[in-house]
Amino acid sequence: MFQTIVRFASVAALAIGLSHSALADNQPTPLLSISGDITTSSGESTLALDMGMLRALPETTFETSTIWTDGVHTFTGVSLADLMAELGVEDGTLVATAINDYAVEIPVSDAVEGGPIIAYLMDGEEMTVRDKGPLWVIYPYDSNADYRSEVVYSRSIWQLDRLEIVQ
Repeated sequence: MFQTIVRFASVAALAIGLSHSALADNQPTPLLSISGDITTSSGESTLALDMGMLRALPETTFETSTIWTDGVHTFTGVSLADLMAELGVEDGTLVATAINDYAVEIPVSDAVEGGPIIAYLMDGEEMTVRDKGPLWVIYPYDSNADYRSEVVYSRSIWQLDRLEIVQ
């Protein structure tokens, strides 16, 4: 686990320092910025994860229906539990923000085995911004009645691009 954090910290430090010209040189585009109550090995307090970095984390897949889509879909991504474990976060709140600056609070206590994921695939395909992507917090709504509530639905933020960890 520590090696993964060190790897993320090293890559994140590089990503943070990229200029616009470096991005034009086909560098991976950061999809998810994680900030707040974290510190990387390079001393930075922000991680910038691209798709490759997200996909390097343990993958979780489940099928569920949603109130925003028709039928049952297969979602694949990194579980919040795995992400929080990688970051060493055990409590607090995640302030999840979308590309349009819409923000919701997700308690770290939601990050449990069999719980929500940050989905990057729906039905095996990357999601576009038009289709609620590229990242969408999805709970396995069909597997647990507790996940079918207005509170949980409000935490299911799509077009996610930032997480701030607040202790």
